[in-house]
Amino acid sequence: MKLLSIVPSTKSEKKLMATFETDAGRKRVTHFGASGMDDYTLSHDKEQRERYRTRHAKDLQTEDPSRAGFLSYYILWGDSTSRATNIASFKRKFNL
Repeated sequence: MKLLSIVPSTKSEKKLMATFETDAGRKRVTHFGASGMDDYTLSHDKEQRERYRTRHAKDLQTEDPSRAGFLSYYILWGDSTSRATNIASFKRKFNL
């Protein structure tokens, strides 16, 4: 699987959408992040990030980095307050 792009979502209730190309050559689009809600890249609040990560650690059980829970966890609530840095780190971590 390859991550092709992460751009603003076309759905008004979501922040971003990620487009992936599967190993079979098909495209998969995942919308993620609730619009109007804080995330670590906006708030820079480490305590809030830790609370989010604790609540949403269960989302990682799918082991599918193209799922919305994975994307929010690593892109919006990642180690950096920079989305670009979090995207680069996400791509490296999951070989996308």
